[in-house]
Amino acid sequence: MGSGGSSGRAERLPSGAAEQLCGGERCLELSGRVLRRVPAAVCALRGLQKLYISGVGLREVPDELAALRHLRTLALDGNELLEVPEALCCLPRLAHLYLGRNGLQGLPPAFARLQSLRCLWLEGNVVDRFPRALLRLPGLQSLQLGDNRLARLPAALPRMAGLRGLWLYGNRFEAFPPALLRMARLRVLDLDRNRIARFPDLGPLRGLRLLCYDRNPARAPPRTGPAVRLVGDGARELMEAREQSLQARRRRQQEEEEEEEEEEEAAAAAEAPPAPGSPRGT
Repeated sequence: MGSGGSSGRAERLPSGAAEQLCGGERCLELSGRVLRRVPAAVCALRGLQKLYISGVGLREVPDELAALRHLRTLALDGNELLEVPEALCCLPRLAHLYLGRNGLQGLPPAFARLQSLRCLWLEGNVVDRFPRALLRLPGLQSLQLGDNRLARLPAALPRMAGLRGLWLYGNRFEAFPPALLRMARLRVLDLDRNRIARFPDLGPLRGLRLLCYDRNPARAPPRTGPAVRLVGDGARELMEAREQSLQARRRRQQEEEEEEEEEEEAAAAAEAPPAPGSPRGT
């Protein structure tokens, strides 16, 4: 929720902030300070592209932040926000948004306006339902939802066709979400620290390259394609066995290629005309 104005708010930039902007810099780092609120002067920096206000105790964000139309990166993690400020939903160029470690329960429908968003971190909040607004962001590539309270994913998840990395560690999944089996382009999937007792065959996830499944009650590593790196109980033994099998196949292939070369050389020698003066040439 915005504050509705800048009344009573400090108009000047915090100490040292002005120096960061010297020489045309478009990045402002205010993290770790005791601000409690965003100085109005920050919202007047219309050309700002990156703004970091992490761990300063913010409980609200002013409506005037929506004036930063060129902002591409915004970090508000480690604060005390209980809901996503409306102003955040009015930033047309925002590509990277960090909202981890607040007290957020979800995202407003207006969040779907952020069509330029490519990376969203929401780890360490209290989200118990997958935010429906995210299903309307097909361009989102990296979604961090670790350490929340999710127990299921929506069947419409494959609408997020651009998603390549999904972090769901430390949630409350008791079964592998079926919708994930239709995310063929997903490259990174982290399900560490859940309650999944059995994994299905993950072969349909053809794009997968990294799977973290550690600290689940599953007794056996998930079945995946040969290109997937596994992190979890039993993964080391499986990866070693997979590597040994791969090396054996390579050795067999090399031996077959060498045998073919020898056969070709022998056939070529048999077909070659005899050299002058040799017994066959007299």
